[in-house]
Amino acid sequence: MTTKSTRREKLTFDNPEALQALCGSNNARLKLIERTAGAQIHLRGNEVTIEGEDAAADTAKAAIEQLYDLALAGKALSSDDVVRAVKLLQGDGNGAAGATIQGVFGEVILTPRAGRPIAPKGATQKAYVDLVRANDIVFAVGPAGTGKTYLAMAFAVRALLDKQVRRIILTRPAVEAGERLGFLPGTLEEKVDPYLRPLYDALHDMIEAERLERFMADGTVEVAPLAFMRGRTLNDSFIVLDEAQNTTPEQMKMFLTRMGFGSKAVITGDITQTDLPRGQKSGLRDALELVEGIRGIGKVQFSDQDVVRHPLVAALIRAYDHRDRARFEAREGITPDGNPAADRSAIDPGKGA
Repeated sequence: MTTKSTRREKLTFDNPEALQALCGSNNARLKLIERTAGAQIHLRGNEVTIEGEDAAADTAKAAIEQLYDLALAGKALSSDDVVRAVKLLQGDGNGAAGATIQGVFGEVILTPRAGRPIAPKGATQKAYVDLVRANDIVFAVGPAGTGKTYLAMAFAVRALLDKQVRRIILTRPAVEAGERLGFLPGTLEEKVDPYLRPLYDALHDMIEAERLERFMADGTVEVAPLAFMRGRTLNDSFIVLDEAQNTTPEQMKMFLTRMGFGSKAVITGDITQTDLPRGQKSGLRDALELVEGIRGIGKVQFSDQDVVRHPLVAALIRAYDHRDRARFEAREGITPDGNPAADRSAIDPGKGA
């Protein structure tokens, strides 16, 4: 039986304010690092002692040193961020020699009118940020709570404030209304507001109320259902299509061909959560297959591991996915090993769902 080696390391820090910011009230953040990394951590004065198996000690040491550097630079991280930072180092497999906390968490996209700066919260979000910078069209696919839309909107606001684009266009398919909004009571704003409210909420987080009102009034910022994009050419714009799994292939084609010169588009959605009628293929799934290999188009896939909401959200997503997969396999006669039962063929659970 192989015995894993353990060791003890002592780290000394010169800046008491940064050390206190790292440790948190009652050393709460230090305890989070300890639990997540799996090493024992002790604080005495300006010294931190780490004890544990080599891998755990490496992770804890790298996390403490790098989070201290961020604290020195004035970067504030929440307790959730600290846990994600440690997991980032664990996921890399070789600790500080690979991905760094600074390289992921240190990049600020936008400092909103109130609250903490908006920055990547993990390796997948950092990859997403890099793709948006490098490509004119980016597809971001994955479950709710992974920051797909919020980061895209932060990029859009940043591009507008830096005068890289002249306007922001935010859109969603109003699938529950069948896009036949004329049949709904009330003004246009009253008709579409329930479908677009999440986008408005994010805008209010990022732009001062008076400034946003001016932007909305003069068309600098436009929030509209997807049906209102037909027949337009969108030049010098940052366009975000949210809930794209609820587009049809025809709607997606219409949207993608609206792009004009100087524009950038981000398409977000979760292909497992389509609200389209049964038997209707999602335009998001169709587009992901179609654009494979086209230069200038990026794709990033999020998973439940990338959820940045309450930790229970990730657990709930996994539970729902497991149940839905089991129901599909039972309905289609697929055995647990993934092969068709009898002579029946397996069907892609996303297609026609």
